[in-house]
Amino acid sequence: MPDTMTVCRLHGQDDLRVEELPLDQPTAGMAIVRIARGGICGSDLHYYLHGGFGPVRVKEPIILGHEIAGSVEWVDDPSGTIKAGDRVTVNPSQPCLSCHFCKREEFQHCMSMRFLGSARTMPHVQGGFRTHLTIPAKQCVTISETTSLASAACAEPLAVCLHAARQASDLHGQRVLVTGAGPIGALCIAVAAHQGAQMIVATDISDFTLETAARMGASATVNVATSPSRMDRFKTPPKGFDVVLECSAAPEAIAMAIECVRPRGTIVQVGVAGSLPIPINAVVGKEITFRGTHRFHPEFADAVALIDQRSVDVEPLLTHTFPMRDAQEAFRVALDRSKALKVQLDMDS
Repeated sequence: MPDTMTVCRLHGQDDLRVEELPLDQPTAGMAIVRIARGGICGSDLHYYLHGGFGPVRVKEPIILGHEIAGSVEWVDDPSGTIKAGDRVTVNPSQPCLSCHFCKREEFQHCMSMRFLGSARTMPHVQGGFRTHLTIPAKQCVTISETTSLASAACAEPLAVCLHAARQASDLHGQRVLVTGAGPIGALCIAVAAHQGAQMIVATDISDFTLETAARMGASATVNVATSPSRMDRFKTPPKGFDVVLECSAAPEAIAMAIECVRPRGTIVQVGVAGSLPIPINAVVGKEITFRGTHRFHPEFADAVALIDQRSVDVEPLLTHTFPMRDAQEAFRVALDRSKALKVQLDMDS
């Protein structure tokens, strides 16, 4: 076992460094995972670009990353659930299990949540963009030999989308609109297709992302920057959508969602932003259910199973892979939605 690890650590806004640090030593019930792949998430990009988002600010150097997969190099797991050599993806969510919300089994709202790569608390929770991660063994979920570690690293964003879909109950037979076809939007499309939606329309302002949306299961795609009138037919109540999964957090997209959802339909707000204007009269008049969605809990294991069983194909999302030493370039490419969706770091190169 090495004494050090290579990490991708953010020291402040636009200050991303690849460094060598001492390896965290394990204790009882822990595992050391050699990380192979790590996906760059929207929150990682916010930390990199702005030094945080909303009230969350980077106040000390933080290792980013929470979409990760690799192989177990060492483990102390009395349950025998995992063993050295297993290929695993890592659940980045570690609720305390004892607070008010955990006792209600609302674990995603844990008051003492430790989430990999998060600056919400001080000290920050260090993330997974590193060659070796020391983690509680119970957070490791095994995958088969036939599943690529690149695909397995998409379990976390897929879990987010499964939890979002759950806020709308059953999507089977429903008319679904997905606004914003970035990585989360694309995975929401895949979830809707897997659950048997009758129709899935995806909107975005980029033809590149919409091409991937079609590959992920969208029955129709609309570039609302160049062809906004194509959405007009859905504004007639009988033709409106039963469910909207709003993944952009753009004011224009939310306004369109409210126009296009049918009376008594459901909008699930997946994308995150600051304060936005919302036409409350329309929400009230149409009796729209407007719901938020936050992270996941049981859905992580579900996401791993869907990827492992090839029930959801995440491969179309994986547009770029960079060695960790080129992390700066990887982050720059990940910001360009005209050519990139899910960008991953390869920790082995």
